[in-house]
Amino acid sequence: LKGHLGYWNHYTNTEENGWITIIYVQPKQLSYKAGCKFQQTSKISKKAILSSLIMPSRFTSLVLHSMIPRLLFGFILPLFLQSSSVLSNSTLQFGLQSSSSSSSSGIPNPSGLRVGFYQYTCPNAEAIVRDEMTKIISQVPSLAGPLLRMHFHDCFVNGCDGSVLLNGLPGLPSEKDAIPNLSLRGFGTIDRVKAKLEKACPGVVSCADILALVARDVVVLTKGPHWDVPTGRRDGRRSVKQDALNNLPPPFFDAGRNLYQFFIPKGLDAKDQIVLLGGHTLGTSHCSSFASRLYNFSGTMMADPSLDKRYIPRLKSRCSNPGDRTTLVEMDPGSFRTFDASYYRHVAKGRSLFTSDQTLMNDPAARAYVQRQAAVADAGAYPAEFFADFAASMVKMGGVQVLTGAQGEVRRHCAVVN
Repeated sequence: LKGHLGYWNHYTNTEENGWITIIYVQPKQLSYKAGCKFQQTSKISKKAILSSLIMPSRFTSLVLHSMIPRLLFGFILPLFLQSSSVLSNSTLQFGLQSSSSSSSSGIPNPSGLRVGFYQYTCPNAEAIVRDEMTKIISQVPSLAGPLLRMHFHDCFVNGCDGSVLLNGLPGLPSEKDAIPNLSLRGFGTIDRVKAKLEKACPGVVSCADILALVARDVVVLTKGPHWDVPTGRRDGRRSVKQDALNNLPPPFFDAGRNLYQFFIPKGLDAKDQIVLLGGHTLGTSHCSSFASRLYNFSGTMMADPSLDKRYIPRLKSRCSNPGDRTTLVEMDPGSFRTFDASYYRHVAKGRSLFTSDQTLMNDPAARAYVQRQAAVADAGAYPAEFFADFAASMVKMGGVQVLTGAQGEVRRHCAVVN
């Protein structure tokens, strides 16, 4: 270990009370010693505790400002958090003076992710993402909706593994090439954020985690709720066009069918569906995604009877050609750049664009939730229930089928596997 204090040697103490201690010693003029203790079972186990640091008192200031950060951030924590294949799936507990307590921010969730995963290996990761997204959304606010949607589309297809970002190869189209993803925007934004992170911490922060952090940040930047994002996802190596077609819930299916065919198999329940659809408060849709409701609902050559009859002419004036794939229509008219509960007002009035959203009103529990949020929006009140529910469902969705530990990889460029 090379630093300002010279080279370090190490030796291993014999086992004592079930623990193995690795000691690092500065062999030159000064007598520094620091240790890392491992509980010994059949093999190195989950517990790793940074033990005491011994130094001459006259060099205390020098050591505290130089040696400890270098030892912690330069070697011990990065090594045991990310590099060791033995410990790759373990929860490590670190503390000074053999303390076994862990930070509340480091408590893992059932998916194997945890808040603050990069606090030692790339401590400024979330700040870098937030700063870059603040610049981007201030310049192009219309990207908020597409970037939130990109995280949804990633997680619903073989889990939150960044596979939606991969380019296809000749004869091997990727998820990007599937019809539901042709309208996705913001890939350049993800590349820009990734480049900043690679400059600061090469090969550390995954593209899948970038998608999750960006989704949270665009919601916050559009006046929505904040939540702590558990991180530690790894990037997948598979991206197949047909997988997207098979796993993304179509806007022309009813809510019940989408729930049982797409949400429940991924561990998401009826409330998650109602809440996550509230994300349609941001962004726009192409006419082709809902034109059948205007011109040929269920093969009747008529409009969907659940659509507000006073709203149909307005939509038809925007979407005169049912096959129009270029014209964009606001999903939450008048508020499509602000994250709030106003989208539920449109659902309650029969003015949502998609069958998948409007048919929420067919279920008593879903209808009650929609009407409750619509009343909050009508009153101009703070949507505390919806914001809390949305944050919880985003964390839940963000843990779907994730790759962690030694699975997958951390891509250097989000559009191609390493």
